[in-house]
Amino acid sequence: MSNEIALQAVDLVKYFSTGSSGILGRPTNVVQAVDGVSFTVLAGKTLGIVGESGCGKSTLARLVTRLIDPSSGSVILDGVDITTLSGKSLRETRRKLQMIFQDPYSSLNPRHSIGQIIGDPMRIQGIVTKGNEKAEVQDLMQRVGLNPEHYNRYPHEFSGGQRQRIGIARALSLRPSVIVADEPVSALHVSIQAQILNLLENLQKDLGLSFVFIAHDLSVVRHIADQVAVMYLGKIVELGDSATVYSNPSHPYTKALLSAVPVANPSKRHSDQRIRLVGDVPSPIDPPSGCRFRTRCWLATDLCAAQEPALTSDESGRAVACHFPLTTPVTMGNGAL
Repeated sequence: MSNEIALQAVDLVKYFSTGSSGILGRPTNVVQAVDGVSFTVLAGKTLGIVGESGCGKSTLARLVTRLIDPSSGSVILDGVDITTLSGKSLRETRRKLQMIFQDPYSSLNPRHSIGQIIGDPMRIQGIVTKGNEKAEVQDLMQRVGLNPEHYNRYPHEFSGGQRQRIGIARALSLRPSVIVADEPVSALHVSIQAQILNLLENLQKDLGLSFVFIAHDLSVVRHIADQVAVMYLGKIVELGDSATVYSNPSHPYTKALLSAVPVANPSKRHSDQRIRLVGDVPSPIDPPSGCRFRTRCWLATDLCAAQEPALTSDESGRAVACHFPLTTPVTMGNGAL
């Protein structure tokens, strides 16, 4: 497989101002939603991003797709920093980078037919003409498992799984090279989740797509991702090959997440392997000094409070941000966080 880089994020930062005071309306608080995140997605591969709710995953997805602008940092697509683009050049770049949204119910315009939802982007970008638009849309519908005869139907006439297939077809309509999927199966019944995941995998094989796949369900990411990045409070704390991270996590937070996944086989359950984190996730408005996980970490020392650990890589390419990385393997089940 080629080592060609499809997408690269470099030191992405996004701070949100909340509240204001004084005559000038200066912000009183700053939410550090994403703070110095970097990663690389190879062509034809999938990077999975996991973490608790509120850790910055969805904000990161919107930064990568330029739905919101970063406070600083870069997103490199085909050798171009898309954070510096605007107008026509940004619109042309968006053909190459599309997004599948979490909620299949709110991400589709209820006033538009399926033909319009899938076809309008292609017509606006000049991919199709009015004469061949319907045929192209119906071909996409068939590719994602929808009945092409339902071209004139509206979103309310479809189930949740079918609506997500419409969202996937819309993302494919501009023939992108990279798709960012923000929790695309979390709102679906478990029986439908497997169908959507298999569809995404087949599309990746057929079209050579690269995915940034965001989820809180560890088993879903394990199934689809080649690499995994674990986020905590706006930062990546571990990044590496999926099989390695899942079987032998290096960061205490990663190990705690994996230990919380239910094990289906009773003979493989070991109560002493379950790590129960104490306390709540700190506020991104006022994160702890040093390592952000130290307030919940059973290995924390004074060094963790005084010095923030850098995300450093070993010989295998696995990166971890911890002063005291782990080496003990874990047993994992098939559930979610």
